[in-house]
Amino acid sequence: MSRAFLFMQLDYSKLGGLVPAVIQDAATREVLMLGFMNEEAFEKTLASGFATFFSRTRNQLWMKGETSGHRLRVREVLVDCDNDSLVVLAEQEGAATCHEGYRTCFFRRLENGDPVIVLEKTS
Repeated sequence: MSRAFLFMQLDYSKLGGLVPAVIQDAATREVLMLGFMNEEAFEKTLASGFATFFSRTRNQLWMKGETSGHRLRVREVLVDCDNDSLVVLAEQEGAATCHEGYRTCFFRRLENGDPVIVLEKTS
């Protein structure tokens, strides 16, 4: 894991010290999960090579897979143009990213009858 991009300062101010981190499979680009990182979680992610997040409900750091063994090995980190959001390309170790046992946390689809707002493009 290269630390070459650390010259760039992430902006943690917009979400109370956190930045959203979209985790994608490094090979397929499938979205696996969304987590939040504070500065300490980001630095631990870089140092360990495994995705580490800040739990908003437990108010503490947690490395993905620390109890299940289903870790996310970081291969690349992309920073958005405002320096306040991340895309983390990772290799999944183990069968599941989701705590419910699914490969991805995004396994549900909205079906007819679900509340959905459809926006039409106007020219």
